[in-house]
Amino acid sequence: MKIIVFGATGNTGKRVLAQGLKMGHEMTAFVRNSKKLFDQLGEHSTQYVNVIADDIMDPVSVGEALVHQDVAIIAAGHAGQGEEFVRIVDNIITQCEFQPSFSGRVWIMGGAGLLGIPYTDLIGNNLPGFPPEYKNHNRNFERLQQTQLDWTIMCPGTMSDSIKHPVPVHLHVTTETLPIPIPEKIKEYSEAEITHHLFSRLQELDVAYDDVAKCMLDHIELGGTFKRKRVGLAYRGEGR
Repeated sequence: MKIIVFGATGNTGKRVLAQGLKMGHEMTAFVRNSKKLFDQLGEHSTQYVNVIADDIMDPVSVGEALVHQDVAIIAAGHAGQGEEFVRIVDNIITQCEFQPSFSGRVWIMGGAGLLGIPYTDLIGNNLPGFPPEYKNHNRNFERLQQTQLDWTIMCPGTMSDSIKHPVPVHLHVTTETLPIPIPEKIKEYSEAEITHHLFSRLQELDVAYDDVAKCMLDHIELGGTFKRKRVGLAYRGEGR
C-alpha cells in the first residue's frame, strides 16, 4: 500500500517508516528536516522512501502530499505543543477530506487518557490531576468524530525503545477502553480516587514504540476492525 507518515523522524514515525519498508509498502515521509531522516534511515533505506520536506502547516503542501495515498499516519507533534498540535492535526485531517484521490484511511496518535474507564462513563483526561495539556488529545478526538474519514486513534501509555519482561507476554489490544483489568468497584470511587488508582498502575500501560508501530501497520486496511475507534495497548502474561 501507499502510506504517508507525517512526522517521520519522530520516535513513533521513524519506526512506522522502517517497519513499513520491511513489509513492502510504498512509504512517503513528510518531514521538516530531510537530513535528519537520511541520518536515521541510512543511505540504503532512503533510496526506497519518497521524501517530502515541507511545512506541515501549509495546506497546499499537505494536500499535494496526499495525492494517491492509501493511508496517512499522523505521528507529528505532541500534546505539550498546545494549540500548534491541534492545528497540525486539523490541517492534515482537513486536507485528507479535501483530497479526492486519498483513500480516507487515517491513524493518529492520542494517549491512554483518551480511553474509557470500565464501569464508568469517564476518560482519564477529564479527571482531576491529569496534565491539562492532555486535553489537546480530546480536541483532536472531537475533530475526528466530525469527519467521514476512516480513522483510528492510537492511545498508548508511556512509550519507550524496548521493554524487558521477566515472563513471556503478548500484546493485548482493546478498543475504546483501557487495556488493563479494572475492578468493578471503581464505579463507587470518587473521581479523585479513580485518578489515584490509575496513577498507581501507569506502569502497566508502558509499551514499546515498535509494538505501537506494528499495530498500526497491521491494521491499515479500509473498513477494518478499528474503524472510527480508540485503540489501547498493554502487555499480558502468556495464557491470560
